[in-house]
Amino acid sequence: MAWIILVIAGLFEVAWAIGLKYSDGFTKPVWSVATVVCIIISMGLLAYSLKFLPVGTAYAVWTGIGAVGTALLGIILFNESSEFIRIFFIFLIVTGIVGLKIFSGAGNG
Repeated sequence: MAWIILVIAGLFEVAWAIGLKYSDGFTKPVWSVATVVCIIISMGLLAYSLKFLPVGTAYAVWTGIGAVGTALLGIILFNESSEFIRIFFIFLIVTGIVGLKIFSGAGNG
């Protein structure tokens, strides 16, 4: 269950990162509030998952989900570069996340 919570925390990290873009430097109130709410939820879920998972692993997975999700949504929503080398390195991040999950010594919850 801790891993599921961590993944959800990572998805909220993606949401707040994208929200930062849409908030336009916190000048758009609705997007600004949504961004702050997502930050609070993301951090809260990360904190909860740390009760059961190693901090190094959980933090790396959380930031990895955030980085990959934000990069992919940047391509989709903001027409950011989708050249092969960028996609390749995003794939390497995903590989690292999977590796951390597989070889984590704790946190089967």
